[in-house]
Amino acid sequence: MPLKIIRQDITKIRVDAIVNPSNRYLRPDGGTDLLIHKAAGEGLLKACEALGGCEVGKAKITSGFNLLCKYIIHTAGPDFNEAENPEELLASCYKDCLRLAKENGCGSVAFPLISSGTYGFPKETALRIATTVIGDFLSENEMDIRLVVYDKESFGISKKLFSAVQSFIDDNYVDRHARFLNVREDRRKSRSLLLNKNRETRFSMDDGYEYADESECLSAPTVCASEAPSLDDMLKNMDKSFSETLFMYIDEKGMTDVECYKKANIDRKLFSKIRSDRNYRPSKQTAIALAISLELTFSETEDFLKKAGFALSRSNKFDVIIEYFISNGIYNIFEINEALFAFDQSLLGA
Repeated sequence: MPLKIIRQDITKIRVDAIVNPSNRYLRPDGGTDLLIHKAAGEGLLKACEALGGCEVGKAKITSGFNLLCKYIIHTAGPDFNEAENPEELLASCYKDCLRLAKENGCGSVAFPLISSGTYGFPKETALRIATTVIGDFLSENEMDIRLVVYDKESFGISKKLFSAVQSFIDDNYVDRHARFLNVREDRRKSRSLLLNKNRETRFSMDDGYEYADESECLSAPTVCASEAPSLDDMLKNMDKSFSETLFMYIDEKGMTDVECYKKANIDRKLFSKIRSDRNYRPSKQTAIALAISLELTFSETEDFLKKAGFALSRSNKFDVIIEYFISNGIYNIFEINEALFAFDQSLLGA
């Protein structure tokens, strides 16, 4: 199952388990930890005291008490400025939480961005570690995982990546949109000049010739009905469907179905629908996610999307961001979703 990035209060999410970013004493001292304790009730504090603390980089589990979740997984996050090897310890937090979730039969887990608040972890680094560890876990396991943030300020996309994507958008979305308006105005002027010239020709010459009207002057050549293919011929020579093209690419690239849908960050059940229905039409986000998984070139991606009835347009910010990543050979679905999230766009796959 996929990784989803969402804006929400983690105490109000209905999942099997939520992760509580705590400390080695498992006592609430502010931030998300305190919010979880308040929402769960007094029973949680007593349960945490009975656990006898938690080693930094490890995790322990309790009941969900008054929350919507069945379990709360508590992890002692590292202090970025004080801990030795803080990045390794943070990665260990995610790994141990996922281990406990799997051992307790959890099908869904919600994570905050551990240690990115009180413990001072740079958000960019915290996000990279979270998506890397969770991505590695999902490549071997089936679980619905949500990375929960309160707002964009608590989210840490790379400044370098953000700037690169923003620059690409400025060059290919804003400027092109303005050029489109200019081209439309130029066409309007050209049309006006052509009409005026036609009128001048018609009324200044008196040779008895009947000149074509304006619509005839501007119309494109037409194909004779006898030259056009019949509907039956067109239906007999239809292109491969989206589903057929997808599995052709999978075979050509030597991938398995599992590798494909996991790299695309889509659900196994959804992929099964595509596999079983030759005429299945996916959403645009799903189609692009599969193109990313297959690592198609931009030209191949455009042709692939046409099979599902979609197109990429530089008048659409979402499409421009997708073009940036494919054109630069970046096919990490989580990195692409981080950028889409930062620019308030729909995410791929999930």
